[in-house]
Amino acid sequence: MQTDWSDERLMLAYRAGDADAFTLLYRRHRGPLYRYLARQCGDPTLADELHQDVWLKVINARSQYEPLARFPTWLFRIARHRLIDHYREHARHLLVHYESGADDAEEGDELIERLPAASEEMPHVLHERHDTARRISLALDELPPLQREAFLLAEEGGLTLDEIAVATGCGRETTKSRLRYALGKLRTNLRDLL
Repeated sequence: MQTDWSDERLMLAYRAGDADAFTLLYRRHRGPLYRYLARQCGDPTLADELHQDVWLKVINARSQYEPLARFPTWLFRIARHRLIDHYREHARHLLVHYESGADDAEEGDELIERLPAASEEMPHVLHERHDTARRISLALDELPPLQREAFLLAEEGGLTLDEIAVATGCGRETTKSRLRYALGKLRTNLRDLL
């Protein structure tokens, strides 16, 4: 059954014309990919647009796909390149946006709205969850961009150290350092939650 297939096997099946294989790939990776894009760009509307663009690139590249790396490495590399292209195209607009001091709290609220909340939970539990999510969001925002990227590729993308190095085009030791520093800063900022 296809649900047991690896991502790479599904992509090869999709390359051969099996649309159901693409559906399974999309279901497996849509959430982590969207979260990666949303955390990197900080704008849910833009993340939606980039998310669609990345999947269109996957669709358009299917005939050339070769499983030279794990599928998530290939997918997140496409996503990273799409983000870079977007930043290049809109550099002037982004500079104005960051200089205007966009409200980080709004971004945290969007993350919190996506948290599942059971109706039987007590208000203090929901408040705690809301506060925890906001603190995590702010701690991620405080990371330097390259450290945040490495951390999100590991956490959201499930990429290994070597796969992150391939996806970002930098050395393994540089990637390892970025992850180590990111984790250290997150531990420091979220010490009381651990």
